[in-house]
Amino acid sequence: MALLTELLLQPVSAGTLLGVVLMLLLVVYLLSSDSQQAWEEPPGPKPLPILGNILALDLNRPYLSLLSMSKEYGSVFTVYFGAKKVVVLAGYQTVKQALVNRAEEFGDRDINPIFYDFNKGYGILFSNGENWKEMRRFCLAMLREFGMAKRGSEEKIIEETCYLREMFEQFKGKPFDTTQPVNYAVSNIISAIVYGSRFEYNDPLFKDMVHRANEIIKLTGSASIQLYNMFPWLRCFLKNWKLIMINYKQDLKEVNKLVDGLQKTLNPRDCRGLVDCFLVRKQNAEKFGEKNTPYHETNLLYTISNLFAAGTDTTATTLRWGLLLMAKYPHVQDRVQEEIDQVVGDRQPVVEDRKNLPYTDAVIHEIQRVANIVPMSLPHTTACDVHFQGFFIKKGTCVLPLLTSVLRDEKEWETPNTFNPAHFLDEQGRFVKREASMPFSAGRRVCLGESLAKMELFLFFTSLLQHFRFTPPPGVSEDQLDLTPAVGFTLNPSPHELCAINRA
Repeated sequence: MALLTELLLQPVSAGTLLGVVLMLLLVVYLLSSDSQQAWEEPPGPKPLPILGNILALDLNRPYLSLLSMSKEYGSVFTVYFGAKKVVVLAGYQTVKQALVNRAEEFGDRDINPIFYDFNKGYGILFSNGENWKEMRRFCLAMLREFGMAKRGSEEKIIEETCYLREMFEQFKGKPFDTTQPVNYAVSNIISAIVYGSRFEYNDPLFKDMVHRANEIIKLTGSASIQLYNMFPWLRCFLKNWKLIMINYKQDLKEVNKLVDGLQKTLNPRDCRGLVDCFLVRKQNAEKFGEKNTPYHETNLLYTISNLFAAGTDTTATTLRWGLLLMAKYPHVQDRVQEEIDQVVGDRQPVVEDRKNLPYTDAVIHEIQRVANIVPMSLPHTTACDVHFQGFFIKKGTCVLPLLTSVLRDEKEWETPNTFNPAHFLDEQGRFVKREASMPFSAGRRVCLGESLAKMELFLFFTSLLQHFRFTPPPGVSEDQLDLTPAVGFTLNPSPHELCAINRA
């Protein structure tokens, strides 16, 4: 470097100047090549121009394609969804290191075209920055106030289990589709928290809201919407995109009506639910002339929509998987019911019973693991340039934590592809928590309703198993029950019917 300085300070000929320039270029090249060698980008299949790697992906079930790729390219690899670079994280140790140990770096949300169509960067699921932070703080506080922390939330769920049992009893042991009854029951829990009251199952408005939410989630996982996310210019040609937006706009219209009704009867000293608390904060912000407040109508509508969809679909879907698995594996159902009979008897199960029902608790956790509801989680994006496991990931890169690779990690689970409640039991039959049990994701973006969902799953599942035995329809054997998930953004069971035989 001293030699270069000396040369630059002296009169030089054109030849000498050219030599200096070449020397500088050589130094820059060597430095950059050393850096590139030390911090390469994650490996992956070679992409095609424009198409990327989409020909190697099953667009209906991309998580299976990515899981297969991870076996070839490792736990951190690159795949191109069209022209979009995506880094996939596979396996428990890698996903945990990114989402938990490096939470700030991997904590932002990647907002792809369909997610932007939903929320325009507002709400809670598909937003970033200060808006996301404030909405998450607010929603967590409201869930604690009206849902998770108060004993009243347990009472709300127990009350709803009674309505659900009544609906099951109406089928008198004949085959029926569990989808609507279970969705209605679970939707009513989040409705009570958000709006301050539940709906009757035969309420047309409520039925339409639940149906639209289910349709939106199902269509969002379709192959055509995956293509739209890669090539947004396809939007006007896609029937599924049009159906999603028709449903979503109608959903927001109905939510707006409910909010208007609550606004007219609002009492700031007696808030009935999350909407009332939001409206009070909105009034205060307007009163004091706060600028850039997140408490505005758009954020309210999108946040309600997010909570209603997320608060219904994942829990209801997991519960439906649970009932299907009980019919599929009657020996497991026998042990659950025997334990409930011994510990609870005829009285209503309560959350406090969980610690005395280790096998039942293990079964519920194994249902969540096998159900694998959100196999690719929601996409993240890097908040800064990241050096991770010897690789360089540029700021703003989409990152997919492949949750299916965590819940089926061969290094963490003795029989990863088998329904086996023993995964959560020790040799003495006591419940054992497993760190690789990550159905709610982890880190900054972990599901904010995790505690509520766990309470719901336990109370609904134990109450239903206490009163009913679930079997395949007449003429259908347990082996014929199909565990292949339906196509969708979340993995629902394929269409099926079960019989709920009253145990009384």
